[in-house]
Amino acid sequence: MSVYSMTGYASVLHNGEDPPSAEGPSVSARPRLSLEIRSVNSRFLDLSFRLSDELRAFEPALRELLTRSIRRGKVELRAGLDRSAEEALFDPTPRLLQRLGAAQDKVLSWLPKAKPLSVADVLRLAANTPAGSDEWQADVLPLAERALAAFLEARSREGERLASLMRERCAAIRALAQQAQPLIPKLVEQQRQRFIDRWNEACGLAGGDPSSAAVQERALSEATAFALRIDVAEELGRLLSHIEEIERLLAQGGEVGKRLEFLIQELHREANTLGSKASTLELTRIAVDMKVLIEQMREQVQNIE
Repeated sequence: MSVYSMTGYASVLHNGEDPPSAEGPSVSARPRLSLEIRSVNSRFLDLSFRLSDELRAFEPALRELLTRSIRRGKVELRAGLDRSAEEALFDPTPRLLQRLGAAQDKVLSWLPKAKPLSVADVLRLAANTPAGSDEWQADVLPLAERALAAFLEARSREGERLASLMRERCAAIRALAQQAQPLIPKLVEQQRQRFIDRWNEACGLAGGDPSSAAVQERALSEATAFALRIDVAEELGRLLSHIEEIERLLAQGGEVGKRLEFLIQELHREANTLGSKASTLELTRIAVDMKVLIEQMREQVQNIE
């Protein structure tokens, strides 16, 4: 299953041509129907629709279509009619001509001196008559399905790019952890020698009597600090475990964005602890480099569904 980005865009256009009829080819074209879907990142699914008046009746069906395939993101669907595609000569329907004739008869019955409709008047009125939703019943949902397929494909491409970048960051963090692991024995030895030196110092202050309460208290304090200082192996172990889980989720695909966000928080916590416990410049540099990579991953994860 693919990893999907919450950022995507797709646009489709109906050709606007009338279907052929038994009366012969039409001399005009319907307005072109345009439909576009765009989205940005969001914690939840937030749908909005901007539809022309003729298409508002399709909003429930369009909403159902989107919710079947999209789980997160701020998604906007726009649909409207482009009347610039209409020919100069508009072909009025028989029903419209009947309505215009009935309206003219009614007006003339009350205003006998009124000027009858000319052919130009009829064509102009026909061109300005908005189409009803029934006229687009067979076009809107198939067009929306085409747009949705293109939209999901765009989100999949962007999601795979984000997943590839995250895998690169994971590999870089793993390499830094491998650089840090050989430093742990050296760090232990340095802390051990420091502890011995302070122990000897404490014995000297106590007059060389290691059994005195002052010596024992100092030894306990130094041993506690020593244990806390050198315990970076656990942070590295947990950090590598989180990296493995991130790579597993990226391979699994699907709705993994929220789980990845949680793991990124855990990675940042381990890197912070590693930096606070670092007693060498090299280990501090490794912790800083890790935090830079983790912050880059955090930005990428915010766009994953």
